[in-house]
Amino acid sequence: MTDVVYWLDLAGVIVFALSGVILACRSRMDPFGMLVLAAVTGIGGGTLRDLVLGVRPVFWVTDPSYLWVILATVGLSILGFHYIHRLSRGFLPVADAFGLALFTVIGAHKALMLEAPGVVAVLMGLLTGVAGGMIRDVLARRVPMVLRQEVYATASIAGGVVFVGLEALAAPLAASIAMGLVVTLGLRLSAIHWHLSLPVFAWVVVQPPSAPVDTKDNKTEKAIPSARAKARVKLIPPGRARRRGKGN
Repeated sequence: MTDVVYWLDLAGVIVFALSGVILACRSRMDPFGMLVLAAVTGIGGGTLRDLVLGVRPVFWVTDPSYLWVILATVGLSILGFHYIHRLSRGFLPVADAFGLALFTVIGAHKALMLEAPGVVAVLMGLLTGVAGGMIRDVLARRVPMVLRQEVYATASIAGGVVFVGLEALAAPLAASIAMGLVVTLGLRLSAIHWHLSLPVFAWVVVQPPSAPVDTKDNKTEKAIPSARAKARVKLIPPGRARRRGKGN
């Protein structure tokens, strides 16, 4: 079963590296920029995970196969640039979702193998799954997906909890991996397809109502806000904030 985990890890590196290449192409980067984004996306999360867990040296230093996989992914992408260029914009989040699911399970599994507590294993799965994508998006001058209102980190946490929970119940490793992948990938793809997001609130200033003022000629001048009325600050969902006022 160890071989299966290893190949799943390599598959996650390929998928995440490809997402880095796609974003580099859309950001009009040169081949070196493509390589940098592919590398930080493919091995960035796992590197931070190993550093936090105290693993020395990190995984890709002891096994350079990960680096060769990234180089091969970038090289093949350059050769097939015209095909990548024609991919729809929906391909990047879908590819990222597969990488997120694979790395969530791999990160949680490695933490458990190092005898980390269950809650730490869930966090290591989250770190492995989202850290590389965060670095990629920052280098490409984009707001990282995990910091948006999309269901992203939540999907990783849910998948990690399912995997760790099944491992605590002594379930077969294959079943734990499969369920962790299904939960993470299912939640993330559902959020992409149906545009699901967590509740987000924003501070907005609600202007006081205007009151008409009658003059001596019985004519109504322009509405003048009441002196007693003051602007109120309310916490409302962002969708309503766009309709009712500007966010602060």
